[in-house]
Amino acid sequence: MTRTGWLTHPAILLGVVSLAIHAFANQHYDVFRDELYFIVCGRHPAWGFVDQPPLVPLVAGFADWAAPGSLLALRAIPALMSALTVAGTVLLARRLGGQAFAQWLAGICALLAPFDLTLGLLLVTDLFQPLAWLGCAWVLLDILEKGDQRRWLVIGAIAGFALWSKYMILFDLVALALVMPFTPLRRAFLTPWPYLAGLLAVLIIAPNVIWQWRHDWPFLEIGANGASGKNVAMSLPQYLLGEVVLFGPAAAIVWIAGLLALGFSARWRLYRVFALQYAAFVLIEITLHGKDYYAAALYPPLFAFGATVIEAAVSRAALRAALVVIIVAVGIVAMPMALPVLPVGRFVAYERALGYAPAPMERRALSDLPQIYADMFGWREMARQVSQAYWALPEEDRAKAVFAANNYGEAAAVDIFGDRLPPAISGHNNYFIWGPRGHDGSVVIRVTAKPDAARESYAQVDIVAQLDDPHAMPDEAHLYVVVCRGRKSSLIADWPQFKNYN
Repeated sequence: MTRTGWLTHPAILLGVVSLAIHAFANQHYDVFRDELYFIVCGRHPAWGFVDQPPLVPLVAGFADWAAPGSLLALRAIPALMSALTVAGTVLLARRLGGQAFAQWLAGICALLAPFDLTLGLLLVTDLFQPLAWLGCAWVLLDILEKGDQRRWLVIGAIAGFALWSKYMILFDLVALALVMPFTPLRRAFLTPWPYLAGLLAVLIIAPNVIWQWRHDWPFLEIGANGASGKNVAMSLPQYLLGEVVLFGPAAAIVWIAGLLALGFSARWRLYRVFALQYAAFVLIEITLHGKDYYAAALYPPLFAFGATVIEAAVSRAALRAALVVIIVAVGIVAMPMALPVLPVGRFVAYERALGYAPAPMERRALSDLPQIYADMFGWREMARQVSQAYWALPEEDRAKAVFAANNYGEAAAVDIFGDRLPPAISGHNNYFIWGPRGHDGSVVIRVTAKPDAARESYAQVDIVAQLDDPHAMPDEAHLYVVVCRGRKSSLIADWPQFKNYN
């Protein structure tokens, strides 16, 4: 292809559109709860953290160091990964034999899938997963078509890198391994290459595994807590309905077409492993009470397969155009639910006009915003009120005072937005490992919905402010800022009781 041809290629054009959409979306709302936490973790570099590997916190810490307070800098890598995922989906459709229509269709589905739009906005641990699995899918095609088992080493290298951001690719690979005996890939088990690939992935992620081992495997405890109470348990129909909503109601036509062709068409029999893997993955996640967005990495290849299938099956230009128009129209209508392209007041009105009610992913009440947006509100005001409470203390109290947060979101918000405050403490996730930082609890600032409950542990509890952000998550709104004095027992001695890995 000529240089001019590449400039007009759908992979390039749709990738650029993806970057532009995410740059525009960054003009509204504020930093997300997890992003605040990742910035703080990035300021404490380590080989691992209680609830994630170290790559994303390191990226967040670097962005915060290079351009403090810049949302564009913080979210540059997610936007780039999203654009590359869109481009990679187009190229995979081309690799499967898809012509112009299939390439555009696959790329548009990847571009407008609601969860993928969100994934390109926020600096979260999922951001490398779709692109990583696209790479694995590409290599699997080579193994299936050419039989070169040595290429498993490439999958091992990709998996090892992806594990530095999130462990989710393990479930993709486990699902793959479970169904390989029913596909031509079963021959790989008789060679050393998939085992060497696994060893390579383990060697790449070894420093993080050692960190987890030295800290008694906290991530396993978090996973168990999520499966047993935090995450919403879903039936198979509920999970699949969630997939349709998260990855585009109209685009579901494309990935379902891909699954059906892979599962039942002789033309696509060689690649049936992708359909079987998807089925195994969904069943694993339902059994473990996983969240419906955990399947995100599997959809770009399914979009590529489905678009190529539809191109071969539908030759009439009018039908092709109608499908694209429907997917684009539905994608644009749904976009404000996935990206903050509307100011909050207009979004609430838009949401109500559509009659849209977001489903909770966790056992938490929602505000008038979806959780992904609500967790961008309230943090600066909380930090401001806590700062005012701290600086209003007598000097002798300030010397001992610390903000004790209920969770990492509150702690990170005060650490980042607070006015010259001592580092916050909390028993939640990695804050537990950082400990009470030498504070004995004699003077503590807290936010709580029930000030009277604090009197069980403190001799004196004074309400100094109230938080009431209507857009924040309900458990972070309608709170009181309290100053607690005279702890009845040592905070340092009691610290193990505050451990909350969730």
